[in-house]
Amino acid sequence: MKKKILGVLLGVTLAAGLLAGCSQAKDNPGTTGGASAKARTLSEIKEDGTIKIGVFSDKNPFGYVDSNGKIQGYDVYFAKRLAKDLLGSEDKAEFVYVEAASRVEYLKSAKVDVILANFTVTDERKEQVDFALPYMKVALGVVSPDAALISDVTQLKDKTLIVVKGTTAETYFSENHQEVKLLKFDEYQEAYDALLDGRGDAFSTDNTEVLAWALQNKGFTVGIESIGNLDTIAPAVQKGNKELLDWINSEIETLGKEQFFHKDFEETLKPVYGDEIDPENLVVEGGQV
Repeated sequence: MKKKILGVLLGVTLAAGLLAGCSQAKDNPGTTGGASAKARTLSEIKEDGTIKIGVFSDKNPFGYVDSNGKIQGYDVYFAKRLAKDLLGSEDKAEFVYVEAASRVEYLKSAKVDVILANFTVTDERKEQVDFALPYMKVALGVVSPDAALISDVTQLKDKTLIVVKGTTAETYFSENHQEVKLLKFDEYQEAYDALLDGRGDAFSTDNTEVLAWALQNKGFTVGIESIGNLDTIAPAVQKGNKELLDWINSEIETLGKEQFFHKDFEETLKPVYGDEIDPENLVVEGGQV
């Protein structure tokens, strides 16, 4: 599990991802059409003095609650900066915990102003929400026990792969590897517990996350470090909320000039990954992939 290997694999999949388009995930498949509640405009957010940001609470090291009950992670670090630059203080960020399959609905119902929950940009999601410029690159990975390591997708035939509902992993394997049995959960912690308990042979989600998890859990290895397309992660707002979207895009471009996301990596991801991942294979500055 070396950064050189991951770098090569991500580099190879980048071209494929840009040509083939992002894998698509279904968030609340039964929910279509317009928003059920109108999102707050940028002016209304400023007037209220708080910005509601949807994040994960169980996806370490991107969005999670630490042992002291505080929300931490790569996405959270960014979210706090958004609040500081928009409203004058990072404490103005009101964090709303979401699950993977609820992200689109939380924007449609205006429960949050922005989603910053490791949200992969896909063509299907673009029809339902508006994505800002990207701030991270990611592909899928597969983690499994060392005693029965899965190092090639062909080894998953007739085996049970754990996935989280509403993720690109669920969609990718459903569409491309129907020979693999999928065990689906709503929350990431449930999925990891199932892997630890032996209810599945492997677990697939963003490679950045499974690499971090494997480093923290002895006896498990990411045997498949990159599969599928190289996708991008970006903030999302309710469809049509142009004023807020334009501000976020401008903010991402401005933050790029100070290499903000490299600082974010150093503060939140480097302590977990060490030298296993080169930040250039993950970080996107100024929205430019």
